Amino acid sequence: MTRHSIPANLAALATIRQLVTQACQEAGLSKAASYRLILAVDEIATNIITHGYQEQGSTGDIAIAIAATDQHLSVVLEDTGVAYDPRARGMPTAADLDQPLSDREIGGLGVFLALQGVDRFDYQRSGDINRNTLEVRLSKSET
Repeated sequence: MTRHSIPANLAALATIRQLVTQACQEAGLSKAASYRLILAVDEIATNIITHGYQEQGSTGDIAIAIAATDQHLSVVLEDTGVAYDPRARGMPTAADLDQPLSDREIGGLGVFLALQGVDRFDYQRSGDINRNTLEVRLSKSET
């Protein structure tokens, strides 16, 4: 497992993407699955930075841990920003998605797309730490 601590600012997103991209390549993840995982991690990290730190007027770090097994590639993002479960807002329904953009409530679609792109997502709050876990399965041909 590799673990890094990165300052929680929007400039750090490039470093986070680079770490996840490298892990996807090393795990032999397909381009499509890699894209979905990178997109999901990017969305969750952006929300941590923007909503967990910047909007609160605080600073901090994001710890990123990446681990691969024969079956899975997992990325864990930890932060000490405000507690927030990305699933708390609720996922948009088919009726929501059918509405014109001008009639939709702002926000939530990025998290929806991110969580749809991974095989498993979990959020936990332990003490003052938020832990977001994103995981994709490695197919037999990708191991």
